[in-house]
Amino acid sequence: MSVVALSPDQAQSPTMFEPSYAPPCNVSLPEMCSLLFASLPRSDQRRKGMEYIRGLLEVPGRKSIRNIAALVGGQATEQSLHHFISDSSWDWGPVRRALARYVVSVAPPQAWVVRPMVIRKAGRHSVGVERRFFPEHGQMLNAQQAVGVWAVTEEISAPVNWRLQLSPAWFAEDRRRRASIPDNASAETLGECALRAFLEAAAWRLPSRPVLMDARGGDVASTVSGILGRGMPMMLRVDDSLRLSVVDPALKGFDTTPRPVRQIMSASRGLQRPAVWPGDGGGTVRRSGLVTAVRVTLPAASGRQTGTGPRELLLLGVGNNDRHRPREVWLTDLTSVPPAFLMRLRGMVRRVDQDFVRGADQVGIRDFAGRSYRGWHRHVTLASAAHLLAALGDTDDGELDYAS
Repeated sequence: MSVVALSPDQAQSPTMFEPSYAPPCNVSLPEMCSLLFASLPRSDQRRKGMEYIRGLLEVPGRKSIRNIAALVGGQATEQSLHHFISDSSWDWGPVRRALARYVVSVAPPQAWVVRPMVIRKAGRHSVGVERRFFPEHGQMLNAQQAVGVWAVTEEISAPVNWRLQLSPAWFAEDRRRRASIPDNASAETLGECALRAFLEAAAWRLPSRPVLMDARGGDVASTVSGILGRGMPMMLRVDDSLRLSVVDPALKGFDTTPRPVRQIMSASRGLQRPAVWPGDGGGTVRRSGLVTAVRVTLPAASGRQTGTGPRELLLLGVGNNDRHRPREVWLTDLTSVPPAFLMRLRGMVRRVDQDFVRGADQVGIRDFAGRSYRGWHRHVTLASAAHLLAALGDTDDGELDYAS
């Protein structure tokens, strides 16, 4: 059964979490590749694409071009595969669009999760690599940083688009030329990178589903505007320093003066309510906590819409049962959805985190060792296809069918 499309103007129902697909009995690599590579003009390119995906699935350990070539054909194959990934002319955009459509057909998503990916590097020549502090790791790392857009159900998730974050340092003429960074690329913050990765995918006319994204440290107003402008509901994790205007009649003594989220949450303890939702990955395990829901708007300068007032949003605080301040704060336009269902939606982020480790990393999503922008994008595109094949095979508890 397909999930019900969500709209901020509708009262959503629990059907948004009903099982979204029946996995196929046999997952055929050639069949999927015939759809993914329909845009590739030459048969040898389509064959190399299938060989590369097969290598990502079957090579043990690091998924380097050399190791993949050793599996599928030896030294001559290594040279041709290297050219296919790093120097060929095929465009990964149509392949990703075909992958997204395939995902929607076999595993209709219940949400889109926009997730960053950190790729540690030993050197400094791989495109996008920087030495910087990563708060989630609590340390300085020499690494690339990218953003993936994942199609997610409670049973499966798969990436359909990627964007590599590039700092201004990568647009010095010599570095840009060596990394083959195209003229239409530009420097951007992580928040800008995440929003543009989503907007690229949304342009493929994807079905309207909630978009979950960590917007802490970014321009929340621009992110909200960008997502809602594509007709998608959204649920953003935000900083407790974000300033919002309270419009909730249940919270007495507040006018519409913008205030930090931490102040709003502190004044809202009387609105805390217990909620129960499925544990990570669904199933019979349940989790519980205290959820605070307050109706708010973005400050007028950033939240105003032509001909209307600011859009009403829901500020959601999620905490333990100890009544301390929330551990997480989310902002959503799904104002008609009960908090317990929003918590279930929030679990889609953990679904992606788990599948990244158990699936995407296993097929070498971070294993590209080349330096070029084009090579990186082609590698992660084919690794995303390999991840989907592996995920569908795991979900079916059967073997992947590589037969021609």
